[in-house]
Amino acid sequence: MDKRPGVTVSGMLRNWGLVFTGNFAGAFTVAVFMAIVFTYGFTTDPNVIGQKIGHIGEGRTVGYAEHGAGGMLTLFIRGVMCNWMVSTGVVAAFMSTQVTGKILAMWMPIMLFFYMGFEHSVVNMFLFPIGLMLGGNFTFMDYLIWNEIPTVLGNIVGGITFVGLTLYSTHVRTGAKRNAAAVPAE
Repeated sequence: MDKRPGVTVSGMLRNWGLVFTGNFAGAFTVAVFMAIVFTYGFTTDPNVIGQKIGHIGEGRTVGYAEHGAGGMLTLFIRGVMCNWMVSTGVVAAFMSTQVTGKILAMWMPIMLFFYMGFEHSVVNMFLFPIGLMLGGNFTFMDYLIWNEIPTVLGNIVGGITFVGLTLYSTHVRTGAKRNAAAVPAE
């Protein structure tokens, strides 16, 4: 929106793609490792905790599907609310110069999104693959259609609308003055 030199839509989408891929690779790796831990290298059924993790994905995929369009809307709004909180936590961390202040500023909104059961695409990149490995009764397509895709869209809308655009619209006029003040006089 600032039309900064070198910043393009295709560059932004490329960056998002790389970040998405990296997040999925990391989350999937941890999911595999944890599934190995819960099943002793896939030689036994998951323990009680592993079984509970396996079944979380059912309610958060086919559970939404049971409600049709209402379930999809709920999922999307939970994605919006989640990244509103996550993005607020990131911005709040910039407000402090001390590590303790940064941790507290990030912790509050992120704790809220976990407590309220909002949907975060990166968390789901771990939760659903491990759920499938531990016997969850849903498919990979259930996960994509009834969670990951609408969650990603909701996360994008929430972060951009309620944090990014809000900050941009309140600081766009002061940005030029601030940038001009930062350039040393010759």
